[in-house]
Amino acid sequence: MKKITLLIILSIQIGFSQGYTEYATGNSTDLAVNPSSGICLMGGASESDEAMIWFLNKANGGDVVVLRASGSNGYNDYFYSELGVTINSVTTFVINSEVGATSTYVLEKVQNAEAIWFAGGDQYNYVSYFKDNALEDALNNFVNVKGGVIGGTSAGMAIFGSAYFSAQNGTITNAQALNNPFHSRMTLGYNDFLEIPFLEDVITDTHYDDPDRRGRHSTFLARYATDNSSRAFGIACNEYTAVCVDSDGKAYVFGDYPNYEEHAFFIQTNCTIDYLPENCASGNPLNWQRNNEALKVYKVPGMTTGENYFDLSDWQTGSGGEWQNWYVNNGAFMTEPTINPNCFDVLSISNVEPVFASVYPNPFSEMLTVETNTMNLKYLMLDVMGKQIEIQINSNNINTASLQSGIYFLTIESETSKQMFKLIKN
Repeated sequence: MKKITLLIILSIQIGFSQGYTEYATGNSTDLAVNPSSGICLMGGASESDEAMIWFLNKANGGDVVVLRASGSNGYNDYFYSELGVTINSVTTFVINSEVGATSTYVLEKVQNAEAIWFAGGDQYNYVSYFKDNALEDALNNFVNVKGGVIGGTSAGMAIFGSAYFSAQNGTITNAQALNNPFHSRMTLGYNDFLEIPFLEDVITDTHYDDPDRRGRHSTFLARYATDNSSRAFGIACNEYTAVCVDSDGKAYVFGDYPNYEEHAFFIQTNCTIDYLPENCASGNPLNWQRNNEALKVYKVPGMTTGENYFDLSDWQTGSGGEWQNWYVNNGAFMTEPTINPNCFDVLSISNVEPVFASVYPNPFSEMLTVETNTMNLKYLMLDVMGKQIEIQINSNNINTASLQSGIYFLTIESETSKQMFKLIKN
């Protein structure tokens, strides 16, 4: 008995000295296959088997790596043998420091994986250990170059958006957030960690079975919009609900509705010119009403078939859900039914008198030309998500070579009028 106890103690000490503990199941020889890209977001309780099967199938029989900062090997047998999907191996790393996260061995396993899963726990551990180092680079390369599937639950899901609540000073309650959007616990990160397709300008949240989460999540979005002068987006899940995003941007929702109230929520600031909060300041309650339409939300029930979805490529199209308005009246969170925001129509139609200007060519490639006789004009370009694009005007020409293909909206404004152009880049 003493020998066994000593071995356990030595194993723990070795794990802490190297910064991680490893649990391996399956074939120790790496299997190099081509995975399919995808994202799977879980709400924080026990996993949806159907969503996890979707996730594992994306690995194409390859190797799965589980990253966590606490716990042990709870996912190994579940992934490897309990869901009926053939995979080569499951390796769990319980990482307790940046030293462990940037271990050559851990980095190699991450680079060779076909699927990566983040467990729950404390998301600030992930931010502390994984951000601004070689593991961050490896994860972003895995998603954007290799095209592997990535997923996470609770704290794992919390770090997936380009904006995120870090919990550096601990969690924050609904009341704390709504009564002071700049509370000391309101610690947010912007565009400095993971770069996951379709999650740009998105802040996620979990454990939505607690209805108060909607208020603090709305405050996250209010802060993002205020701090970045940009429309903000959110994805949230009830605890037993999963959102699985395919390579085309369709986000399929898994759960056990109607047996249980299991939903996902797709949240966006309303696509109007005046979308910023009326009052989002330190020490003051949040006031974000905008005619009771500050946030447009598509609430989707999760089915075992995953048939209901929302399309993250346009943030308008969905199936099986219902639209809601969310807003905050001086610290009090409110919700009511509404209709699709029809952002394309709102952004592409101007209700003011136009200036005397023309913009060509349309569609365009690397350069836009503006013809006008009006002086002292202001220019504003937005992408289809409503995010401002930095542009420079040189002799009435706009260099657009750096823009990706897609739809853009250019507003040209004088002292008395303005005109909006809907433009397409090939």
